[in-house]
Amino acid sequence: MATEIKEVELEYGERPDCCGQHKHTPRSEELVRDADRRINRAIGQLNGVKAMLDDNRYCGDVLTQLAAAESAIKAVSRIILKEHLETCVVERVQAGDTEVVDEVMDLLKKFGA
Repeated sequence: MATEIKEVELEYGERPDCCGQHKHTPRSEELVRDADRRINRAIGQLNGVKAMLDDNRYCGDVLTQLAAAESAIKAVSRIILKEHLETCVVERVQAGDTEVVDEVMDLLKKFGA
């Protein structure tokens, strides 16, 4: 009996659940608005960096703008990580799935924590 393997094309960072479907996490409107605002700020700062480089601006000013963009991205990461811990991780641990702890540890490594 041959087993058919279903190939799923994923975007970067997406993970299928056990049935090949993408996991979805409902988020509050407030969290989404806050994250959107911070991401838009980072995008604006990165566009500013690009313009500064195109204009051959002073390196110190470019680095300051890069630091601001990095800070905005880290703030979004902290918000999403906190939400993940309070919802997804808690639910999975309560359901007996302690493998989520390894996932959290891997995530923390990615953010230098």
